[in-house]
Amino acid sequence: MKMSEAPITESEPLTFTLPDGSLKHVRKGATLQNVAESIGSSVAKSAVYAEIDGKCVDLLEKAKNSGKLNIITVFDEEALGPIRRGCLLLLAASVKQLFPSARMVEGQLTKEGFYYDFAVDKPFTRDDLGMIEQHMTSLIAENPPIIKEQVTRAQAIDCFEQRGEKFKSTELMEILADKSVTLCHLRQFTDGFNGPLVPDLRFLKNMKLLNVSGAYWRGEANNVQLQRIYGTAWASKKQLDGWLEKTAEAEKRDHRKLGRELDLFHFQDNAPGAVFWHPRGWTIFQSLIAYMRSRHEVAGYVEVNTPDVMDRSLWEISGHWDNYRDHMFTTQTEDGRNFALKPMNCPGAVSLFKYGIKSYRDLPVRLSEFGKDHRYEPSGSLHGLLRVRHFTQDDAHIFCTLQQVEGECKSILQLVLDIYKQFGFEEVAIKLSTRPEKRMGSDADWDRLENALSASLEAQGLQWSVNPGEGAFYGPKLEFVLRDAIGRDWQCGTLQVDMNLPERFDIGYIAEDGSTKRPVMLHRALFGSLERFTGILLEHYVGKLPAWLSPVQAVVMTITDKQHHYAEQVLKALRKKGLRCEADLRNEKIGFIIREQTLARIPFLLIVGDAEENAARVTVRDRTGRCMGTLLLNEAADAIKICCQPPEVHLD
Repeated sequence: MKMSEAPITESEPLTFTLPDGSLKHVRKGATLQNVAESIGSSVAKSAVYAEIDGKCVDLLEKAKNSGKLNIITVFDEEALGPIRRGCLLLLAASVKQLFPSARMVEGQLTKEGFYYDFAVDKPFTRDDLGMIEQHMTSLIAENPPIIKEQVTRAQAIDCFEQRGEKFKSTELMEILADKSVTLCHLRQFTDGFNGPLVPDLRFLKNMKLLNVSGAYWRGEANNVQLQRIYGTAWASKKQLDGWLEKTAEAEKRDHRKLGRELDLFHFQDNAPGAVFWHPRGWTIFQSLIAYMRSRHEVAGYVEVNTPDVMDRSLWEISGHWDNYRDHMFTTQTEDGRNFALKPMNCPGAVSLFKYGIKSYRDLPVRLSEFGKDHRYEPSGSLHGLLRVRHFTQDDAHIFCTLQQVEGECKSILQLVLDIYKQFGFEEVAIKLSTRPEKRMGSDADWDRLENALSASLEAQGLQWSVNPGEGAFYGPKLEFVLRDAIGRDWQCGTLQVDMNLPERFDIGYIAEDGSTKRPVMLHRALFGSLERFTGILLEHYVGKLPAWLSPVQAVVMTITDKQHHYAEQVLKALRKKGLRCEADLRNEKIGFIIREQTLARIPFLLIVGDAEENAARVTVRDRTGRCMGTLLLNEAADAIKICCQPPEVHLD
């Protein structure tokens, strides 16, 4: 869409209030591009679209009414949406030009880019991707105009049917008959379009096609398989280069790649979404559990375990059978009973609390469980350790009085933030989700619970953001978002107040006055799932886990086979100190072995030759290449043991 040079001829004036409070007077009939030019040449040059009273408007539209005006430029984050939507248009036009038999399906924006699905006779190749991107670049250089047109639904359907675009016409048939449709025309190409359009194709030059993958139409495995082309686009070359650099770094840190390189785990097609833990990976997993157990013990939790398979009747009481069954693995036995693998641990915890009589003197009751859960996730959403179907949660459920909620929340916050800090996550964003429109409980109860959460945050001197109306229908919640070493955010822990399950399971405690009262239930997970947290840790540390968490903490190696017997003595000395260690006695040059074990992220390498054996010493290096010296064996073992101690657990 080219900038308009049309003169301003209409005489009726309009007045716009700019973001700084100043007023801009223009003649009615002026385009918003004209208005941007009247503000300043730099604004006009970088302008992408306008907002009038919060409504998005293309720059080439004529101003019709006065109001609050905001010109969105390439320096505003909001500009990325139109830029990326423009790239979707350009991508589809290029594919249709180069592959005329391809059928357009749907384009979508993502958090950092876009993708477009196509139905094609054969899959796209990497060479095809390069050719498509080159064609997009050529179109940007030619800068042809884009014509925007408003049509009826019937006209849009007819347009796409004439062009053989059956997926497009099918989508349109499912919208309301009286709804208008916006079409964009780029030379002979036409596609549907939503939102403001960039005024010039030059705004699309900072784009890059990334990869291509398979996808199913509408996400259903029974539907036709499509080809999905992913891309990214930014407002400046600096932003694009920065994102590509960050993405390249993320690929180096990909936990799936590290899992293969470090021999930690694998996945198989015959167990989708379930982890096969190798010995070293399982050691990490068990170390995380041991660490969390020690923290729970000090914090006053008691560990429990509930069944993995439970009858339908339990899930009907909890509400999962009616509201979550599509995500549950269920079966029917020969006697006609329906069972389900538990997708969550909460109903089991409530059942434990309900067993026997509870007094106010027993509260709070803090139950922890490393529960194994199973949830059906669509195959296309599975992603290594980060999205699985079988996982272990570090769950805890606290049953307390309404008066105890704030104190329990304070303790949980202290625990959560200290644990994250000990794992190297200094930046933690906290989000408070408040009451939704549809909810259970009285406003007074919600006031008290929301105030308890916010008061516990204030007591710690913490900052947080509010997600209004985003709480569950049964209670407000806190979410904890960790920022990793390369600036990515990971939502991990949650603290959820629940008034629903105590009601559904009809649990109670004997109050001080002898009446039966309903406890408040707090759900709390810190790691989230241990699988996902392991994946996050691997990527955060690029596999160089803290020494206490490393599956192998030290490797002993010899210069020649004459030192093999002494190497065994060194191993015994290290193991007596409780260290996880191995010997690498291969008949290879010592430099080769050192390099291999360094690449394996082993924290400490102990090298022994004749000199070390004769002096009952070892030469110690760490994985950064730093030489710690040639130490007496006991001194070396003590020094390494100190470095491999888990974080101190203490009661404040």
